[in-house]
Amino acid sequence: MVTSNGLLLLLGLLGQLCAGAAADSEAVVCEGTACYTAHWGKLSAAEAQHRCNENGGNLATVKSEEEARHVQEALVQLLKTTAPSKAKPGKFWIGLQREKGKCTYHDLPMKGFSWVGGGEDTTYSNWYKASKSSCISKRCVSLILDLSLIHHPSHLPKWYDGPCGTPDAPGSSIEGFLCKFNFKGMCSPLALGGPGQLTYTTPFQATTSSLKAVPFASVANVACGDEAESKTNYYLCKETTAGVFHWGSSGPLCVSPKFGCSFNNGGCQQDCFEGGDGSFRCGCRPGFRLLDDLVTCASRNPCSSNPCTGGGMCHSVPLSENYTCHCPRGYQLDSSQVHCVDIDECQDSPCDQECINTPGGFHCECWVGYQSSGSKEEACEDVDECAAAYSPCAQSCTNTDGSFYCSCKEGYIMSGEDSTQCEDIDECLGNPCDTLCINTDGSFRCGCPAGFELAPNGVSCTRGTVFSELPARPPQKEDKGDGKESTVPLTEMPGSLNGSKDVSNRAQTTDLSIQSDSSTASVPLEIEVSSEASDVWLDLGTYLPTTSGHSQPTHEDSVPAHGDSDTDGQKLLLFYILGTVVAISLLLALALGLLIYLKRKAKKEEIKEKKAQNAADSYSWIPERAESRAPENQYSPTPGTDC
Repeated sequence: MVTSNGLLLLLGLLGQLCAGAAADSEAVVCEGTACYTAHWGKLSAAEAQHRCNENGGNLATVKSEEEARHVQEALVQLLKTTAPSKAKPGKFWIGLQREKGKCTYHDLPMKGFSWVGGGEDTTYSNWYKASKSSCISKRCVSLILDLSLIHHPSHLPKWYDGPCGTPDAPGSSIEGFLCKFNFKGMCSPLALGGPGQLTYTTPFQATTSSLKAVPFASVANVACGDEAESKTNYYLCKETTAGVFHWGSSGPLCVSPKFGCSFNNGGCQQDCFEGGDGSFRCGCRPGFRLLDDLVTCASRNPCSSNPCTGGGMCHSVPLSENYTCHCPRGYQLDSSQVHCVDIDECQDSPCDQECINTPGGFHCECWVGYQSSGSKEEACEDVDECAAAYSPCAQSCTNTDGSFYCSCKEGYIMSGEDSTQCEDIDECLGNPCDTLCINTDGSFRCGCPAGFELAPNGVSCTRGTVFSELPARPPQKEDKGDGKESTVPLTEMPGSLNGSKDVSNRAQTTDLSIQSDSSTASVPLEIEVSSEASDVWLDLGTYLPTTSGHSQPTHEDSVPAHGDSDTDGQKLLLFYILGTVVAISLLLALALGLLIYLKRKAKKEEIKEKKAQNAADSYSWIPERAESRAPENQYSPTPGTDC
C-alpha cells in the first residue's frame, strides 16, 4: 500500500517530468507561507486567472508593503531570466478587480475593488492615478512594469486600473501576469556540502534551483558529483509533526572528504568544523542552536527572527522555544496567531450616528444638520440653523431635528431653488376691489376715482360727502326765456350726488356770506350764470374743503370765515367757467358731427340717384323727321285694271 508521503513523492516526480528538467525556467519567490510567480503572456484578466487557478492559485494579491516587495522580486527575476531584446515595459495583471455594477469609492484605500481570492479589504494601496468612477463595466488592476526595477529595486510597482480585456483584445500594454500560491508550511532549502546539482519542482509546476523557502509537497532532485557518475536522489518536503516540515534527511548533501568545509562552507548555515579524517560537521554561533537537519541554526530566542507581522510584538516564553505575538491597540491576531489585523470597531456601533473605521481605530461623524456635542465625540446634537448670524431664510425660519424650513408672511409665497426666499403675491390679479386695486409689498389696497370715497369694507366705493355743493338745478331768480344772463345765489346742495338722500336729512338753502374787514354784515354772494349753462352740473364734493365757522344767530348752518369763503368762491367761479366751456365744446362737437352726418347722407343719395338712371340714357336720339311718301311704282298696275 502506498503511503501518503510516497504518493506525494510520486506526484512530485510526475510534475517534474511534465515541467521539464530545465532549471530557472520560472521566476519564483517563496516567503513565509506563500509563493509568487511572474509570467510573460498577452492574456485577458480572466485568462490569466484561469492559468493561475489551473495550478492551484489565484492572481497575486498585494495586501501589504512586504507583499509588494515579494511581487517586485518576482518581476526582477523574470527580467533577469529574459533576453533583453524580449523584455518589454508593460503591465502585469494582479488579482484586484471590481465587478460590473459596483462603483468607485475614492475615499477608501481599495476604492471599491476586491481580491479575486477573497479576504477582507486592506489598508495598503499604491495607485498610479485616480481610478475612473464608471460603474457600468468591470475593471481590473495591473502592475506597471518598469525596466528600471533591476537597477532600482526599492521602487515598488504602481497599481493601474483599466478594462479587463478579452481573448481577442487582452488590454492596452498588457505583457504578463502574476500568480500567488498559499501553503500550510515550508521546508528549509537543502544544503549541498560538495559538488552536485539541486532542482526543486513545486506543486504549481514551477522548476527552479534557488528558493529561500520550499513549499510543502515540493520535490527536490539532487545529483551529486560529476554528471556522468552522478546518482540522482529525490527528497520530498513533508510535515513531520504538526506545523513542522522537513525533507527527511539530516546533514549536508553530496559531502566529500576531498573538499571538506572548503566547498560551500560544507553546506552549513553558520560554522563548519573539520575532523582529522576529512570529515566535518556544522555548528552555530552563541545564542543559536543547531536544528534537527544538522545544517540550519535557529536563535535560542524565538523572537530573534521577528516572527510576528502586522505590527505585532514578539514575547518569548521563558525556558521554552515558544513565543507569543501581541498586537497593538486596535488590532488582533488572525488564525495564524503571528499576524495582526485591524479590528473593525464600527461593528459594535460605538457612535451615535456615523462610524468610520480606520487602521487601529475609528472615528465618529455626525450627519448633516448635526454636530459633535462637546467633549463626547460619539454623541451628536442638532444644529440650530435659524440661530446662525445670518439666517438661511428671507423671512421666517423654523428649526427642526437635523434640518430647518422657511416660511413667509401673509401676502408672500416661497421662491428660490432651495425654498428660502419670499416673493410678493400680486393680489390685484384676482380683482379683489370693485374699482381700482393697488398692489403693495405683502398686501394691497383699493382706491376710488375722484368724487368717491372708500367704503368701510375697504373694497367698495361710495359717493363722497361735501359741505358746500350745488343743487341739481340752480334756481333762477327770473326765467325770462330770452337767453340773457341771470343772477342766482350760491346755495347748499344735498350731500349725496345721486340725490337719493340728504346728508343732513333736511332740504334747506343758505346764502353763502362773505365777511369783510370793514363790516360784519353778511352779504349774499351772487354769481352770474348764463342761461345756456344753467343746466351744467359739476361734481364738487371731493374738491371742496370742509370748513368750520361760528354759529350765526340768523342762520342754522355755519358760515365760513372771510378768507375761506373768498377762496371757495373763487373755486366755485372757476368750476362754473370750466362747466360752461365743456358744455359749449360738447355742443360744437354735436353740431360738427351732425354736419358731417348730413354731408355723408347727401352724398349717398346722389350716388343712389345716379345708379337709378336708365341704361339708354347714355345714348343720343336722332331728331324726328316728317315721313315722306314713297314714289309710286311705275310698274304698279293702273287702278281698275287687271294684272
